Amino acid sequence: MPDITIPAGARELPGYLAVPEGEGPWPGVVIVFEAMGANADMRAQADRFAAQGYLAVLPDLYGGAPWVRCVTKAMRDMRAQRGPTYDHIEATRAWLADRGDCTGDVGVCGFCMGGGFALVAAAKYDFKAAASNYGILPRRPAESLRGACPIVASYGAADPTLRGAAAKLERALTAAGVEHDVKEYPATGHSFLTEFAPPAPLGPVAKIVFGLGRGRENAADGWDRIFAFFGEYLAKKSTT
Repeated sequence: MPDITIPAGARELPGYLAVPEGEGPWPGVVIVFEAMGANADMRAQADRFAAQGYLAVLPDLYGGAPWVRCVTKAMRDMRAQRGPTYDHIEATRAWLADRGDCTGDVGVCGFCMGGGFALVAAAKYDFKAAASNYGILPRRPAESLRGACPIVASYGAADPTLRGAAAKLERALTAAGVEHDVKEYPATGHSFLTEFAPPAPLGPVAKIVFGLGRGRENAADGWDRIFAFFGEYLAKKSTT
């Protein structure tokens, strides 16, 4: 069943599991959602990875609670680089790696807020590859990302909230000696890799503040880069 529960310390997290067709074991991917939670758009990204041969799990890091009640605490954890949200990401990684239909090699892919978590988790936990999509950079990125697994990252040049982030990340990963592929797409805003649409009252504001909806023609290239990168550092590793 796609709806599952994940043991996370003293509690259980709800989650969504997307399983590839055929017989495993498969490499795994933990999907870390955008600020608005484990919605249909984020489930679609888990399905996208499953279609490419990855056992993909989307943990509901909000534990089933509405996003408006949880996003501030999650953002605080993300910036602090510690806290329950990171513990739950690691619990999900360990649960997925231990499944009989997983090879034991697991990557992480995050979007927006989740992209910030993915960057830190790449160095904090035993992930084999990470994708950060328009993710906020950690403080002292070269130091925070030292020892990270290989990272592929995508940003939009027309996203005013992350201006300069791609170049800064490129420099930090080079300084930290981390294998990486960082690309900034011109005339492109936030959330261009998915079909994310904010709730009606936030739509016009999001278009202005984040450049939302601009550059979705670059999504195909962004996904091609992610899957090529994961194929090199996660899927290929699982077969050697």
